Amino acid sequence: MRPRLPFILLLIALPVWLAAGYGLRYGLMEDAQWVGTCVAEATRWECQLRANLGWLIHFRAMGWVAVAVAVVAFFVRGRVGSALAVVALAFGLPALALYNASLAVFAVVIAGLRLVRARTV
Repeated sequence: MRPRLPFILLLIALPVWLAAGYGLRYGLMEDAQWVGTCVAEATRWECQLRANLGWLIHFRAMGWVAVAVAVVAFFVRGRVGSALAVVALAFGLPALALYNASLAVFAVVIAGLRLVRARTV
């Protein structure tokens, strides 16, 4: 039962992380309240976060990082490859929620395949 604990924790953490990405999308990026507030007071930390996140979305940074890490993880053996796949999922799931679905879907699939691949020596 003990070896399953990290997998169970991962299955709990990933949906929570995806929900946090959607919360950020609908609570900060698409909420009309922040548009007016950030026009009036652009120096607020929330507005700075919103602007920087907008740049990350515009350049698809999270999606590209997720794809790059997932491809590397697919070819690396052992625990390092599994850890890289988890990192790719950590970047890919918020990228799915934050307008980078075209890239992130490939990263999530590749990372998921790496995580379920049979362990080889």
